[in-house]
Order: sequence, then structure tokens, then C-alpha cells
Amino acid sequence: MTAARSRDVLTPALRDLGAVVFDTDGVITDSARVHAAAWKTAFDAFLAEHPPPRQPPGRALRGPPEALTPPRPFDADDYLRYVDGRSRLDGAAAFLASRGFDPVPAVVSAVADHKERLFTERLRERGVDAYPGTLRLVRALRGAGIAVAAASASRHAGELLTGAGALDLFDALVDGGEAARLGLGGKPRPDLFLEAARRLGVPPARAAVVEDALAGVEAGRNGGFALVVGVDRTAGPDTRQRLLRHGADIVVTDLAELLDDGTRR
Repeated sequence: MTAARSRDVLTPALRDLGAVVFDTDGVITDSARVHAAAWKTAFDAFLAEHPPPRQPPGRALRGPPEALTPPRPFDADDYLRYVDGRSRLDGAAAFLASRGFDPVPAVVSAVADHKERLFTERLRERGVDAYPGTLRLVRALRGAGIAVAAASASRHAGELLTGAGALDLFDALVDGGEAARLGLGGKPRPDLFLEAARRLGVPPARAAVVEDALAGVEAGRNGGFALVVGVDRTAGPDTRQRLLRHGADIVVTDLAELLDDGTRR
């Protein structure tokens, strides 16, 4: 650690906490973009192979099927609304339902499995890095005696953290595999974060959640956590406001903003 980083201290909002639970994808590791790209490929392939299940009300079909307007591709807003922060099956079901498809288990599983194969391939090929600002904050929290946990709906969380050299910084990890084993509900239910806080031995009223997903900040609020920090990595025109509306107390673009090294950031 450099001399500059050794002076990192926590902002007042964090100093009285007993624990902080971090989401993994998009908060600790730069893996949300890989998830989003895999979802886009899987969903766009599905939409291209299946005709729209319904037309807008009041509009009759005109002309041959090939003349119909092609379905709108999966986009960044779809990712934020329906997929980000949720388990694979929940995300696939939510998006398909939003486009009028009946999210029957066989269809949902097929799309989710396609996405899983794509994500795994890209992860093996390229790997992901941890965000430097997040690592700085985690080290400062540990230095202040505040317990830290990582949580994720993904079964790949441990692999991601290990590959990024960050796993050993966390006192506990609750991933998608553990969630399935324990029967934990998916976000926006708070089960994942509550289990992480339980493993740290700190009640939610003395803990914080750090999330980049709308469903995730909502889960933090639903769990009664003392502080919910939203992370806006998208720089979208209204992402900050959406995070606040869904339950974030504060929103930052980089978690180093929650540190003070003696200079104004």
C-alpha cells in the first residue's frame, strides 16, 4: 500500500457501522459489463428466433410475417430494469414477461443456460479486475475494525473475487450457490444481505449495503440496513435518481468517494 493510501480514512457516514456488505458484480469486480453482454447475446438470439407473442392493443397484423417490425433488441435499460442484481432464472423470467412471453420454466431455463455458457466462456477468456476504489474502501474499513462481506446472486462470485485477487479481503462470502442451498429469496428480497450480515455477527441496523443494481438497493432498504450506498457505474442521465428512488441513501460513482485522504475528492 502506498503512503497516500495509508492515510485513507472513512467518511462520517461509515465510521459507526459494525459491518458493510458489498454486492460483487459491478461493485467489487468489473464483471457487470460481461454479464450484460452475455445477456444481450442470449436474449437477442431468443427474440430473433421467436415471433412476438402479442401486438400492441388495437393494432391488427398486416402483411406477411416477414413484413412485421422486428422485436426491439435487449438494451441497457432492460438490463437495469429486469436483470441486474437478480438470479439468472429470475432475470430471464422478468425480461421475457416484459416482452409478453409466458415465462414457463423450460423456456426460462433455456435462455438462462445460454447466458451462463456465454458468460463462462468470456470469463475464462478475459477475466475481470477489481475496482481500485472499492479495494481502497475495503482496506480502510478493515483498518477501522469494521467487518466486510461480499454477496452475489451469481454462483461465480468466489471465482471472480479469486481471479481479481480480492477474496482474502472479505470476512464472509454468500454467493448464488449458498443462496440456493439455503433457499434464500432473490432481490429485491433482502435474504442474501441479511445472511451475509448474520455471518458477520452484526444486525442490519448497524450495517450497510453497497449495491449498483436497482433490485439490490431495494433489497438493502427492505432489509432494514442502516445505510444503503448506490454505485452508479453507468453515467446514465437518470441512473442516480433511479437508485435513490429504489432505496439508496447516497449514490457515488466510485467508492473512493467514501474516503478522505486529507484532500477534497
